[in-house]
Amino acid sequence: MELGAFSVSLAVKDLEASRQFYEKLGFVPFFGEASQNWLILRNGDKVIGLFQGMFERNTLTFNPGWDGEARPLESFTDIRDLQRQLKAAGIEFVAEVDEDGSGPGSFVVVDPDGNPIFVDQHV
Repeated sequence: MELGAFSVSLAVKDLEASRQFYEKLGFVPFFGEASQNWLILRNGDKVIGLFQGMFERNTLTFNPGWDGEARPLESFTDIRDLQRQLKAAGIEFVAEVDEDGSGPGSFVVVDPDGNPIFVDQHV
């Protein structure tokens, strides 16, 4: 099962303070809108998202259809297919994508320790 690009989405209290901190660790903003309270930063092949007021907890994020630099892939497993596979495996969902739709969509599952996993397809 290929879930797409991986990042950790951090629920931050102050976007600017967090951006400055992670830049000191070598991360560089490469995607996002600070005016909308979110930025995606990269350090080599490591990616983190900073989200102010969007998530309650730090979240594991996967983006089907994107590579590690947020570029669309020619071939990938659609989020609806991923959802069907996970349901067949017995995974319970907190939020689901409309399986009759197409294009962008997302779903959320939670691991046994309460960690949210956000699967968010943009293409």
